[in-house]
Amino acid sequence: MSARFLIAPALLAIAACAAAPTIADALSPRAVPADQQAFLDACEDWDDWDKPAPPFRIYGGTYYVGTCGISAILVTHEDGHSLIDTGTEEGAKVVLANIAKLGFDPKDVDTITLSHEHFDHVGGIASVQYATGATVYSSPAATKTLHSGLPSAEDPQAASDHPAFRPLSTLVFLLEDGKSDPVGPKKLKPIVTPGHTPGALSWQWRECEGSDCRWLVHADSLSPISADDYRFSDHPEYVADFRAGLDRLAKAQCDILMTPHPSASDMLARMKGESGLLLADGCAWYPERIGNRLDKRLAEEAAK
Repeated sequence: MSARFLIAPALLAIAACAAAPTIADALSPRAVPADQQAFLDACEDWDDWDKPAPPFRIYGGTYYVGTCGISAILVTHEDGHSLIDTGTEEGAKVVLANIAKLGFDPKDVDTITLSHEHFDHVGGIASVQYATGATVYSSPAATKTLHSGLPSAEDPQAASDHPAFRPLSTLVFLLEDGKSDPVGPKKLKPIVTPGHTPGALSWQWRECEGSDCRWLVHADSLSPISADDYRFSDHPEYVADFRAGLDRLAKAQCDILMTPHPSASDMLARMKGESGLLLADGCAWYPERIGNRLDKRLAEEAAK
């Protein structure tokens, strides 16, 4: 794998994300697995970011260990576990507790990856890294924020007033765009999807239950939101990278979709539906609808 290492300094950060497409299908009386039903009983759509939630199995050795409002995904393997996102500083306490509730030792988490570098998804990364001793894997652009606690100047939300988070003070393994090997024992494949932030990543991996194997994708938020004075149309190269990431995501094999905010991919509704979290037609609808939102945003800017 092509890579290099950085170290860290200081503090402070950023926030927001959210809303995305919905695919609310007609709900059916299908029997919901007990652990998923416990989540549904405790949580609601667009719930509080730090509200504790019970963990549940997504598929195979992959589990949801986040809060009601912010996802954190545990991908288990006998040779070590991978964690995607940590939530906020407060939410990270829920994540670590949920890992233990499932019967796994947090110290067996040896890989931490992220969706994007906003505090609601990585605000607790320093705490979780300290508790687990795991290696953090990040894109170069996201690492700047992880190691400073400050949004990069290129972030569309950089001028927004967001809370700070405690920055990392440990080495980070940098993923080189389009060239890095899969991460962790389950071989999580990074998909470069900048747009919501410059360093955003989506992840794809394979899980099996017996002989039934599925492709899982944790797709970044990708919503084209920004500080009030930011115009996407003033940054054509950034928009081109945004669209290229959406295209890469649309082409990825995907049977089960997860997103940093569960409701952004209609997770709660799907859990109640006839097929549960499985998507018969794949996940291309998600980047397509994000692309439509980007088109709408650009049209609004042009109208002004």
